[in-house]
Amino acid sequence: MPGLKITIGNREFEVACQPGEEEFLTSAAGLLDEQAQMFAGQFGRIPESRLLLMSGLMLADKITEAQERIKVLEAEVGDLRARASTHTVPESLTLQLDSLAEKAEALAEKANASKS
Repeated sequence: MPGLKITIGNREFEVACQPGEEEFLTSAAGLLDEQAQMFAGQFGRIPESRLLLMSGLMLADKITEAQERIKVLEAEVGDLRARASTHTVPESLTLQLDSLAEKAEALAEKANASKS
């Protein structure tokens, strides 16, 4: 298991991860460090456990907000799909499109025949 040094709130930690997960862990540690730096800047030197707790809770709050937004967006997408499936093309338009397609095919055949 690879060992990785991460820095959170100006404090260095050595953690283990599965092979190939180093980049993900580094990215996640960066997010946690960003929150820890914010708290450290606001409150000065605070105990490590409190710094990590507050940072973790702030990230959990952001994740919860994102999950709620995803639910809202998924519902909106579902509504749009339902509305789209109930809309049909009027038959008159379909007939006009078919007629235009036939004319286009006839013109393409004439064009191909004149090239030969």
